[in-house]
Amino acid sequence: MASRLNPYISFVDNAREAMEFYQSVFGGTLVLSTFGEFGGAADSEFADKIMHGMLETENGFALMGADTPPGMDHNPGTNITVSLSGDDVDDLRGYWDRLSEGGTVSVPLEKQMWGDEFGACVDRFGIPWMVNIAQPQP
Repeated sequence: MASRLNPYISFVDNAREAMEFYQSVFGGTLVLSTFGEFGGAADSEFADKIMHGMLETENGFALMGADTPPGMDHNPGTNITVSLSGDDVDDLRGYWDRLSEGGTVSVPLEKQMWGDEFGACVDRFGIPWMVNIAQPQP
């Protein structure tokens, strides 16, 4: 396998819901493993929480996520912004529409001074996203 860089997002008790939501946005294959499956949950309430989730898409995207175990700090959205960029207008606008639905848009997806379409939002799970759609060069 080649090296790759991808975001890994920590959630509090809703990693399954969040990762399933991202799969509905991007498609692809989602594999979820619980703490209970690996014997890592002394607390039976935590046994069904996600220890590791991996979403891999046909477009080559990879997104990982997990529930934050008890006793570990969780500071959602303060140390990560996920950026989507490219020139596939239809795909990127579709991702934007689904990610921003139910979230908060801080920069509407529209043409910016550098010529590309760009938008920024925080999705309904508190994760910041930036979408940049490159415009054809003259």
